[in-house]
Amino acid sequence: MVAHSYTVAFEGVEARLVEVQCAVTPGLPGFSIVGLPDKAVSEARDRVRAALSALSIALPSRKITVNLSPADLPKEGSHFDLPIALGLLAALDVVPRDAAAATVSLGELSLDGALMPVIGALPAAMTAAEDGRGLLCPHASGPEAAWVDACPVIAPRTLLEVVKHFTGQSVLPPSTAGEIARPSGARDLRDVKGQERAKRALEIAAAGRHHLILVGAPGSGKSMLAARMPGILPPLTPAEALETSMIHSLAGLLDEGGISMARPFREPHHTASQAAIIGGGRGAKPGEISLAHNGVLFMDEFPEFPRTVLETLRQPIETGEVMVARANAHVRYPCRFSLVAAANPCRCGHLADAERACSRAPACGEDYMGRISGPLMDRFDLRVEVPPVAYTDLALPGSGDASDVVAARVAAAREVQTKRYADRGAGRTNADAEGARLEEVAAPDADGTALLSRAAERFGLSARGYHRILRVARTIADLDGSDAVRRPHVAEAVSYRIVASSSNAD
Repeated sequence: MVAHSYTVAFEGVEARLVEVQCAVTPGLPGFSIVGLPDKAVSEARDRVRAALSALSIALPSRKITVNLSPADLPKEGSHFDLPIALGLLAALDVVPRDAAAATVSLGELSLDGALMPVIGALPAAMTAAEDGRGLLCPHASGPEAAWVDACPVIAPRTLLEVVKHFTGQSVLPPSTAGEIARPSGARDLRDVKGQERAKRALEIAAAGRHHLILVGAPGSGKSMLAARMPGILPPLTPAEALETSMIHSLAGLLDEGGISMARPFREPHHTASQAAIIGGGRGAKPGEISLAHNGVLFMDEFPEFPRTVLETLRQPIETGEVMVARANAHVRYPCRFSLVAAANPCRCGHLADAERACSRAPACGEDYMGRISGPLMDRFDLRVEVPPVAYTDLALPGSGDASDVVAARVAAAREVQTKRYADRGAGRTNADAEGARLEEVAAPDADGTALLSRAAERFGLSARGYHRILRVARTIADLDGSDAVRRPHVAEAVSYRIVASSSNAD
């Protein structure tokens, strides 16, 4: 008779249920695993054999066949060890077959029977709950999986504890959810001397999830400004925290099962590969844009990133999701993030300083910023020139509002947007508004419409640029507490756009 247990195979943030069928039949002794296993899954038979031997359970001299169904779904990872061992224990009548079939399990086995933590416990618990089953996972992964209330989670430390639990010798208590990770002290905006226009743009970007590029000489404070954006962002909603944590679970970034309510802030180096930024590699893992989902992706030295990496950002910025296509996998990841980019105006960085600029100025600036294509530049809602700060200003006390004051305004604006787009599903910020909905919520008054029309004609704005100005104007109005988009809101939004419109973006 065939014994059954269940586990999952990961396709992006989705965990697909996999049935583990185990049969012990007469024939030449052997242990085979079928159903498109990768190398790690195929090697599970040796780890399972050694772990059972550590429990003084000898495999019979019969043919053992383990089938992972559906057979046409690729199976990757070491988390198949525990469900294979559980199915085999059920086939040998060591544990009750009905108990094994009522559980989704995942975990890696060491040779002495200890259970090692694996990635993906949180999405696995979601799938188990949807299928009406419990979850069995390593002890270190239990606090992460226990965040799914509808799924009872049992988290043993060893395979021996699994046997004792299912046979009733020592029943394990359900695992409890890990603690909410507390964000470390955020840096304060008041630390930045001057740069009031850039601070204002940062506030607008945070309030509406807009994309922002900061251009200025080295040392003008671009990275310093971006590093303070986490301090003005509102915390994640419970739904956003669960969605973001599922991605981080697949990347192995959840610390001791704790879920963070702070929005992600990712800052990859400009030498990062396309797979690291977009996603891919072995198993089509999530990239930086997906790890920044519901948060901020900060790309310093933006023109220094490879051209192929920059161009692949264009579609995810528009759609809020990315499809990672490989020969054996097509995986979709969410990536609704706010892009903050920083760039020097030229390679030497001193284009505006005639005394320090290189001999190729101003052509060097055109060549350097030309690495950012027009269509990509057109996707930035806000572009801000960040001038150098005079050394005499550095001794002055901090100016402008502190981060907590700005954060309160941003949170209030986000709350307005949440109510406005409550019926829209995933998109709940002004940056997500489009079509008839955008025209409804962001239509300016007569003076604002006239100003926007003149700006579109004067600066040759693309249709995308026109709509992005409307979105920014709507966010500025929200920060101002205004129900209507008025001429001053449109004027400010246009002022952040006209510099970028010089690129022939389409």
